[in-house]
Amino acid sequence: MQLPPEDSALFFKLMPAMQVFANQRLKVIKDIENVEQYQKITNEQRVKLRNAVYKQPALMDDFVRENPFGFSPDELAIVSGWRNFVAGEFFIERILKKYAIFVGNKKVYGVLALIEPLQYVLGGRPLPAYVKTVLLPFKGRIIYDGLLEGYNLFFGRGISSDMSNAYRAAKQQGKIIESLDPDWHPPEPKVSIQRDWKPLLDKLMEDASKLRAARDDPAIFKPIFNLVHASLDLAHAAVENPGELDVVDNLLRKIERTVDKTLEAMFYSDFEF
Repeated sequence: MQLPPEDSALFFKLMPAMQVFANQRLKVIKDIENVEQYQKITNEQRVKLRNAVYKQPALMDDFVRENPFGFSPDELAIVSGWRNFVAGEFFIERILKKYAIFVGNKKVYGVLALIEPLQYVLGGRPLPAYVKTVLLPFKGRIIYDGLLEGYNLFFGRGISSDMSNAYRAAKQQGKIIESLDPDWHPPEPKVSIQRDWKPLLDKLMEDASKLRAARDDPAIFKPIFNLVHASLDLAHAAVENPGELDVVDNLLRKIERTVDKTLEAMFYSDFEF
């Protein structure tokens, strides 16, 4: 997803103006005195100027205070918010309908494109794509600053899996960062159990208590019945205390041991000697 056209137009009104102002102070690129001249420079020059600006973020404060382009208070507030930028290297892990997933700085961000969808900006490069850019707050959302430095790298399953796991964990835990505004906090995850499973599980556990393998039953019965008991214990614990992951983990390990016993019984039942 990208910004609405009116918002992307606003961004490309504010950002070049701020860069021109900064260049007048820093003298990074020669012969740039207005936005029209800025529009003609190369991307490499823009990156060079951009990097210099973010090393001296106080220039944004000067821009807002002096307001050399006569912007409105709302427009200046957007530029002022750019002090909360996040610069670095990121993996673009996937592109969703809502936003693109950027993974970096041990965090996961939901980032909007500007004018073109990120698939086009990346030129069809496979994901995850490794890029260097700057993330900016914009009207309560996150955008990138219009400059993506890409790396022609291809990643194996290990890196791809790590990035996917980071996204899935952030999604499950409600930790995808969707705004860089200082007062923004991820919404509290909604825990809504639509059905009281306890009576059913209690009944199943009562019925399962009758599953006891006799001495002359096939050897596979005992581990299979134990697997049923362990599975019901796990389900009961998860329903009773879904937040106590240590308890769930211990019961899951018990199931794994029971599965091993089941496989062992199957092996010896079919073993030829």
